[in-house]
Parts: sequence; structure tokens; C-alpha cells
Amino acid sequence: MKNNNYSEKENFRTLIEDDNLGDTEERLDVIDAFLSTEEHVTLEELMSHLRERGHDYEPDFVRQCMNRWVDLGFAQKELFDGQPPRYEHRHLGNHHDHLICTKCGRIVEFSNDEIEGLQAKIAALQGFHILQHKMEIYGLCSDCIKTRRPLMPLTLAKPGERIVIRDILGGREARARLASMGLRPGDHLEVISNDGLGRLIIAHASTRLALGRGMAQKIMASLDAEDQTAEA
Repeated sequence: MKNNNYSEKENFRTLIEDDNLGDTEERLDVIDAFLSTEEHVTLEELMSHLRERGHDYEPDFVRQCMNRWVDLGFAQKELFDGQPPRYEHRHLGNHHDHLICTKCGRIVEFSNDEIEGLQAKIAALQGFHILQHKMEIYGLCSDCIKTRRPLMPLTLAKPGERIVIRDILGGREARARLASMGLRPGDHLEVISNDGLGRLIIAHASTRLALGRGMAQKIMASLDAEDQTAEA
């Protein structure tokens, strides 16, 4: 990897010298810091790496360097949901996709020839010529799954999770209110949206329902058994 990084750096040096942008050595400092990690780094994280190396460059300069790095095909700028822009190495001829944890932000790279082949087959069946593609799968990583409570208020469920109502707190009035919406213990739901502040949108059978956080807090739920089996 070190030899490859040296080759990438020298390739970049040649291209930016041809551009006559100036500050060549400073730009190479930025690239050195970027090449020193295999992580998907934000601009702030990259600037922290630079400061550790004794370089205190302006954010606009670092951003300009990274945007040029992307333009020249040495890096990719990723826009994952709920996260600031991140930069990762772009290795020529090496495609991969991502698993993103919506709780801790962990990003896991993966590649699968079977998936790639299936995507190409689907495109061919539609007479579609693929130029580029990416796959992002959002969920909970194995570490975050371990910290989940087996029984939790609906307000803690993540968008996309399928859960089962186990109990309803708040007495007869709360049960009657939720029953009027068609919600009872044993029902299976899918969480469509939950921003942690306002109401939740859930799917029940073929209906979308909006629940205030106070009412959702009274619904005790657990992950759907089918989802738990898939995670295992």
C-alpha cells in the first residue's frame, strides 16, 4: 500500500504541476494526510490529521485540494444520509459498496461479485448500459445491535426497522386510543420516519399512521423475529 500511495502522490504531483495552481508542496501535504488513512474522512477529520503533522491550513484550501483530488479521480466524495461529506480513496478498477450504521455512523466497505453480476444482468435485460453505480445499505452495526434493549418504547425504533407491539402502557385510555387507530399488542409495524423530535410515521398493514411522541412512548415493542433471525 505504501508503494501504491507513493505512486498516487507522484501521479498527482505531475497533474497539479501541469495545472499551474501553485502551492504544490502544501497540496501534497494534504494528499499525504489523506493517503495516511483508509478511513472515510470528513474535512474536519482530515484537518485534524494535518494538524497532527504540524500543518495548519485553512479549511477552504483543504477543501479545494480535496475537490481537485476528486476531479482527477484519486478520491471519491461520499454523501451518506445524516453525515457530513466524506472522502475515501478511489482505487482504479476496485469497486465496492457500503454498509452505514445509522446509530454510530460506522461505515463498512464490502464487495460481492454475485451482486455485481446480478446488477449487470438486470441492466442488460432492460437494455440499459451502466456507466457507474453505488449501493448504500443503512441499518445497525453488530456493536449497536448488541446494545439494543429487547423491549423498548417505539420512540427508540430506527427508520426502516420492523417491530412488534408487545405492550401498551398508560392504562385503558391509551389502549382505547391506539385501538381506534387499529394498533394492538401483537401487531407488526414498520417505522417510516423518526427524527427523534417530532411525530413518528409508521406503516401498519397498508396504512400510514402518524403518532405523537407522547403516545409512541407508551408503545412497548421489540424487533420483528424475522429481522432478528436475519441479523443472526
